[in-house]
Amino acid sequence: MATKLLALSCIRNDCYGDLSPRPHYPSMPKYPKGVLGHQETNDKAAESSKARVKAVFSVMGMTCSACAGSVEKAIKRLPGIHEAVVDVLNNKAQVLFYPSFVDEERIRETIEDIGFEAALIEGETTENTIQVCRIRINGMTCTSCSSTIEKALQAIHGVQIAQVALATEEAQVQHDPNIVSYNQLLEVIEDIGFEAELISTGEDISKIHLQVDGIWTDHYMKMIENSLQALPGVQNIDMDPELKKISLSYKPDITGPRNFIKVIESTGVGHFKARIFFEGGRRENHKKGEIHQYFRSYLWSLIFTIPVFLSSMVFMYVPVIKHGLDTKVVNMLTIGEIIRWVLSTPVQFIIGWRFYTGSYKALRHGSANMDVLIALGTNAAYFYSVYSVLRAATSSDFMGTDFFETSSMLISFILLGKYLEVLAKGKTSEAIAKLMDLAPETATLLSLDDEGNVTGEEEIDSRLIQKNDVIKIVPGAKVASDGYVLWGQSHVNESMITGEARPVAKRKGDAVIGGTLNENGVLHIKATRVGSESALSQIVRLVESAQMAKAPVQKFADRISKFFVPMVIMCSFSTWLAWFLAGELHGYPESWIPSSMDSFQLALQFGISVMVIACPCALGLATPTAVMVGTGVGASQGVLIKGGQALESAHKVNCIMFDKTGTLTVGKPVVVNTKLLKNMVLRDFYELVAAAEANSEHPLAKSIVEYAKKFRADEENPIWPEARDFISVTGQGVKAIVQNKEIIVGNKSLMLDNNIVIPVDAVEMLTETEEMAQTGILVSIDRELTGVLAISDPLKPGAHEVISILKSMNVRSIMVTGDNWGTAKSIANEVGIETVIAEARPEQKAEKVKELQASGFTVAMVGDGINDSPALVAADVGMAIGAGTDIAIEAADIVLMKSNLEDVITAIDLSRKTFTRIRLNYIWAMGYNLLGIPIAAGILFPLTRFRLPPWIAGAAMAASSVSVVCCSLLLKNYKRPKKLNNLHIRGIVIE
Repeated sequence: MATKLLALSCIRNDCYGDLSPRPHYPSMPKYPKGVLGHQETNDKAAESSKARVKAVFSVMGMTCSACAGSVEKAIKRLPGIHEAVVDVLNNKAQVLFYPSFVDEERIRETIEDIGFEAALIEGETTENTIQVCRIRINGMTCTSCSSTIEKALQAIHGVQIAQVALATEEAQVQHDPNIVSYNQLLEVIEDIGFEAELISTGEDISKIHLQVDGIWTDHYMKMIENSLQALPGVQNIDMDPELKKISLSYKPDITGPRNFIKVIESTGVGHFKARIFFEGGRRENHKKGEIHQYFRSYLWSLIFTIPVFLSSMVFMYVPVIKHGLDTKVVNMLTIGEIIRWVLSTPVQFIIGWRFYTGSYKALRHGSANMDVLIALGTNAAYFYSVYSVLRAATSSDFMGTDFFETSSMLISFILLGKYLEVLAKGKTSEAIAKLMDLAPETATLLSLDDEGNVTGEEEIDSRLIQKNDVIKIVPGAKVASDGYVLWGQSHVNESMITGEARPVAKRKGDAVIGGTLNENGVLHIKATRVGSESALSQIVRLVESAQMAKAPVQKFADRISKFFVPMVIMCSFSTWLAWFLAGELHGYPESWIPSSMDSFQLALQFGISVMVIACPCALGLATPTAVMVGTGVGASQGVLIKGGQALESAHKVNCIMFDKTGTLTVGKPVVVNTKLLKNMVLRDFYELVAAAEANSEHPLAKSIVEYAKKFRADEENPIWPEARDFISVTGQGVKAIVQNKEIIVGNKSLMLDNNIVIPVDAVEMLTETEEMAQTGILVSIDRELTGVLAISDPLKPGAHEVISILKSMNVRSIMVTGDNWGTAKSIANEVGIETVIAEARPEQKAEKVKELQASGFTVAMVGDGINDSPALVAADVGMAIGAGTDIAIEAADIVLMKSNLEDVITAIDLSRKTFTRIRLNYIWAMGYNLLGIPIAAGILFPLTRFRLPPWIAGAAMAASSVSVVCCSLLLKNYKRPKKLNNLHIRGIVIE
C-alpha cells in the first residue's frame, strides 16, 4: 500500500464551473521518477511496480567524492530509479530501481557514458521491498545527538538511508523489513540512551487504531481477533492490552473502520465499546509535556537559586545580614557558605540530573554534546566550592571563596534557555498543525436505497468515513472527504488547500477536496479517498518529508559538531592553565586579582566561562528551523517545496525553461475557426470528424469533439456514428472509416504521407493560423481535402508580466515545446521569451537542460506533462504545475498548487529569503562562539578588567539557541514580492 499515494490532478477534471475555470490539484508521488502513467488506467501497473530490485555494480576509475557524486547524479536522472548510493572507497554503486522502467544494462551504460568502467556484480541483484519507517526521538539536545543516532542507524545491516532531524525530533529510515524490523531500530535508538516512539512503518497508509473499552480477557480478545481477521480486506491485526488498543492494517477499497467497530461491539455482546484511538494529539501532547517539564524545572531551580544569588551577590552589601552570614560555625566555615551549599546541591544533582544522564549517554557512545559542557562546567564550580567549604571547616586560617552561585545560576539560565527554545521550536511546525486542523471533526453520512434515494442521515466521526460513502455537506461546513459531487450545486472556497482565493463553482461530477469550505448550496459527495490517502494527508506528509530532508548547507554544521565539544573542552582547559600559570609565575600584577579570589579561582572562572559560553545547539538549529518555517510558509502560499535540497538549489536559479502547453498556456485548446473547402453542411462535417476523433485521447482531438457537441445542443451525451478501422498516427493525427467514408484528420505531414493534395489556399490558411499562435488541423474526406480547423490554446493570465519580472530578477527564460515552430515562436513573442526550442522530444528537452548546466547556468524546468518528466529530473530544480500529471509532479522538486505562473517567482523569492535567513543564523551562531569564547577567556581583562562570569556566559549560550530559532520564525512574516501584488491578472473565458 505504500506506493498508493494520492493523485489529485486526476479527480474528475472534465468541466469548468460558473465563476472561474475549475482548478486542478497536485498529486503526490505515485510512480517512480520518469515513469509514464495515468492514474485511472495504470493502478494495476503501479501495483505491479511496487517490487524494487537492488543491483550492485563495480565502478572503476573513481578517485574522490566528486567522482562518486557525478555517478550518483547520473544514475538518479534515469527513469524508475528509487535510490542510488555510491561507495568510492570500495568502488561500488548500489541501486534500487523499478524493473518495469529501467534495467541493469541501462544503468551500467549510463555509468560508462560519464567516463567510468562499470560491471554488474552477479548474485547481488535481489528483489527488495524497502519500507520507510518514521520514528519520534525524545532527548536530543544538539547536532551531536542527532549525528550519533544517525551513525548508529546507518551501521545496521538492512538500513539503506537514515535521516535524523534535530528540529522535528524525528528519524526517517529506509530499511529492508526482511533484514531488520522497526522494533530493532527502536531498540538501537534506546540503547544509545534516547526515547524512541514509532510514528509509521511505511505500511500505515491504510492503518487505523481503535480504543476498545471493557474488561479484556483472553477468551474475548481471541474471539474479536478471529472475527476481525475473517473480514475481507483485513491484512494485519496488532493488539495492545496495556493501552486497550487494536491496530489494523486493511484495504480501504474493501472495508473500513465502521465495519471494525461493528464487529468488535457485536462480538463482545455489549461488553465492549470501540472508538477511534486518538493519536493525532500525541505529538502535540509530548511537545506540551516537554515545555511544561522545562518550565517546572526552571521554576524549582529559581526557588533554590535566588537565595544563593542574594546571599553571595546582594546581602554582602547589607551590613546586618552580611554580619549574620559571615558568622563562623566551625573554624573558617560560615553560615552563608552552609546555606549556599545546601541550596545549590538540589539544583546540581536533582534539577540538573538531566545533564548528567545526557552526558553519560553521549560519552558512552564516543561522542560529546552540549550536556557534557554543562556538566563539566557546573561540576567544576560546584566541587571546587565543596573543596573550599571543607577546607574552611578544617582550617583556622583558610580564606576561601565558593562558586555555588555559579553552578546553580548556570543551570537556571540554561533551563530558561531550553524552555524558550522548545517554546520557539514548537512554533516552527505550526504550518503542519494548521493543515491538520482543516479536517472537520464530524460528517453527515447519508443512507441510500437501491434507487439512490436518501433514506436517512447520521452524524459520525469524520475519521470513520469509508470509501464510496455518500456525505452531506451543508452551507458553511467543511468538506469531510475527497470525492466528487453526486447531487447539488454550490461554491467552494479552496484557498486553504490550493491558495486560490476565488470560490470555485461545483456541480454534479465535479471534484471536491477534504478540508475546503462549502459556501452556499447543499452538496452530496461520494468519498473517493479517505484517511491518509486524502489530499490533505498527502500534503501534510509531503511537508513533513520536506522538513526531514537536510539541506546540503547543513553538512557544514554537521562537520563542525563532530569536533566542536572536544575543541571547546581543550580551549577551556588551556584557558584555565594559561591564567593559572600566569598567576603562579607572576605574569600579571596581583592587583588584577579580585579581593575575594586567588589566582587559581580567577583562572577557574575563566575556564568555566569558556566551557559554558560555547553553544553547539545554535549551529545545529540554524538550517533545519529555517527550512521548517520556509517549507511551511510555502505550503500556505500554494508552493510545495520538497525539502532543503530544493530550497538550496532554487535560490541559485538563473535560467528557467518553460514548457508551452499547460504551462505558459491554459492547456485546454478550443476550436476558434473552421474553413470548409467543399460545399457541405457544417453539422454533417463535424459529425464525421467527431466520430473519428472520439477514439483519440489527444487534447486537440478532445477539443474538436467538444466543439462538435454544440451542433447537438439538445443531447447531453451525443452518440457519434461508428468509426471502423480506426488508426492513431502518433504525432500526426487519426484515420477511420465513418459512414463508409474514409476520414483523415491531422497535420500537414499526415496528409502528404497519404498522398493527399493540399490546395494553395489551405496552405495559406495554415500559415495564418501559425502566425496567430494557433494550431492548424486538416480534414480529408474520401482522400480529398475538405476543411481546415484552427485551434487555440490561450495564454495563462499574467504570463507576459511573469517573464518580464523574471528578467528584472536576472533570470533568463527559455520556452521548450513539442509544438511546431510557427506556433511556438508566436507564443514566445507574445510572452516576451527570446529563446525558443520547438518540435522537441522529451529526451531532447532533458539534453537542452544538460547543455545549459554545462554552460554554467543553474536551471529550473517548469512543466506539467509526462513528456516534461525527464527534463524535470535533469534540471537543478524541477517545478511542476499543479494541474499536471502524476509523474511530472513526482519528478519535480517544487509543486505549484495553484497552477499560476506567478508562483514560479514566489518559489524562487521564498528560497532566496530562506537562505538569507540561514546565512544570518550561521552568522549569529558563529558570532556567539567566535566573539564569546575569547571574551570569556579573558582577552579584554588585561585592558579593561572586564571578565564574563560563568553564569552570564551560560545565559549567553542559552540565548544563542533561542535567537537562532526566533530568527527563523521571522520567516513566518514572509510576503511575496510587491511586483506580484501589482500584477493585473486577466480572466480567461472558455466557451
